[in-house]
Amino acid sequence: QVQLVESGGGLAQPGGSLRLSCVASGFTFSTHDMRWYRQTPGQEHELVASITSTSSRTNYIDSVKGRFTISRDNDKNTLYLQMNDLKVEDTAVYYCSGPRYLPIFASWGQGTQVTVSA
Repeated sequence: QVQLVESGGGLAQPGGSLRLSCVASGFTFSTHDMRWYRQTPGQEHELVASITSTSSRTNYIDSVKGRFTISRDNDKNTLYLQMNDLKVEDTAVYYCSGPRYLPIFASWGQGTQVTVSA
């Protein structure tokens, strides 16, 4: 059974930093591309960043390019999202997942709340 446990969220001031972690279990983490999503109330999950299984390639939405960095440690089955220069509009619940078209990733974890406010 796939388990994805996100942590590291909290309250940050604009311009501040947070580092999110996602510990994965129940599947072969090292063979799957992984992603960070975020969701605000009443909205769909938004794909924020993705990373290939070997970390050879990363992708970001335009609004976080140059500020967020996705990375992974396959030995620790852990996905990371380093968030710098945070903006109020980054406020959301952040989730990690694999490719959503795979049935094993049909469910979401509990997510971690990021709130950016002065």
